[in-house]
Formats: sequence, structure tokens, C-alpha cells
Amino acid sequence: MAGDVTPGGRVVLETDRLVLRPWRVAEAVVQRELWTERDPRVPPHRRIDAEGRPTLADLEEWIRAARPSSTGLLAVERRSARDVIGYCGLIDSGRGADGEPELAFELLRRVWGQGYATEASWAVVDRARSCGYRRLWATVWDWNTASRRVLAKLGFTETGRRDVHPVHGTTLFATRRL
Repeated sequence: MAGDVTPGGRVVLETDRLVLRPWRVAEAVVQRELWTERDPRVPPHRRIDAEGRPTLADLEEWIRAARPSSTGLLAVERRSARDVIGYCGLIDSGRGADGEPELAFELLRRVWGQGYATEASWAVVDRARSCGYRRLWATVWDWNTASRRVLAKLGFTETGRRDVHPVHGTTLFATRRL
């Protein structure tokens, strides 16, 4: 895995099959597709609402407003097809300890089961280690067995902490020491 920071402070990570890089405005359509594909058990604030938000224009504005940082959700692009298939990165969710970001990833359904989430996440974990982070967090719905498997492959262990929601399920918390 190779990684670089552009002169503008933007992170670019490379693996054998993927490039993780900042989003381009034209790729807002991929973000919108991710929103539309989400499981109905995902809370409403993470799905398209009754007014159709976020709209494509909302997502384009979010991309324009993004600022370079060591955390953030990077577009995951396949090298061979040169198409964006989702995102992976670190977020400051506030759910972990101070200074310990959360790993987050989401890929389009059509590429599930091909190892891309694991490959992209390894690149982000390696980058986090090189940036001096000592531990990462991850949260996952108890019903999301595919993401739980990815986290296990990456060496995350469930902490026993759970947030139970009567409609959407239980959020499990996992950590990984770097």
C-alpha cells in the first residue's frame, strides 16, 4: 500500500486494485446511489427522506465544502475500471475516546463480496498508524454480518459496548490497537 499527501493537503492512498482519494463533484451521483441502496433498517437520517434529501445538489455542495484533513471519507476508485464504488476513511464521530477516530466504509451493492471493503480499510488502517493514531473505533449494526466480517479480518474486536435501538437494531462497538 502506498500513500501520499498532495500539495493541497489531500490524502491519496493506493492499493493493488484501488485508489482512495478525495471526492470529485461529478461523483455525487455515486454518493446518492449509496443513500438509495441503504438497508431499510438504517435510521431515517441516513436514508433519502420524504422530500428527496439529500439531493444530488446537496451532495455536490458537501463535496465542494470538504476540507483536507487526516480524517475524512475518501472515494474508493477501482484502478481497472476507473469507477468510484463507495467510500472509506476515518471520521471523528465522537463515539470513541478523544483522538481516536472511527473507521467507516460503504460500498455499492454491485461490488459487495469482492474484498474491496477489506482492501480499502487496510489502506486506511495503515495510514492511521503512520499518522500516529494508537487505536481506531468502528461501529456496526448487529445485523450487518458482512461489515462485521470485514472488521474481524482487520483485527477489530467487539468491546461489549452496545447501543440498543428498538426499531433499527443494536449498534456494536469495536476497537483495534495500532
